[in-house]
Amino acid sequence: MAVKDTLIHTGRILLALYFLIPGIGKFISWESQIVLMETHNIILAPFLLAIAGITQIIGSISLILNKYVIVCALGFALMTLLINLNLHDFWNEYEGINSSHELQNFYKNLGIFSGLLLLAAVYIEDKS
Repeated sequence: MAVKDTLIHTGRILLALYFLIPGIGKFISWESQIVLMETHNIILAPFLLAIAGITQIIGSISLILNKYVIVCALGFALMTLLINLNLHDFWNEYEGINSSHELQNFYKNLGIFSGLLLLAAVYIEDKS
């Protein structure tokens, strides 16, 4: 049981850091993030970027503190899916965007998405 708990907590914290660091980065590299979003024709880019950054920071802190894990994991899963479809759309051509790199990001995000679903499932199971 101790090994299972260690693996779950380690995975939860690593997933939290995966969202915390880019969440902070959204505010540090604001202009480049806006340019990236606008390159992908995302409307209301500043508003959505602020919401994404705040969500990532607050949700990550909650995951680190082991609070609202199911809600955060499912929320991050949805966010990851939306980011994949809108920013890692390798099937579209954009000036200055490498589609093979976006394909790699797309697949990587599917792995993150899967990990978030598994995290939520483990915590749902523990509540039963």
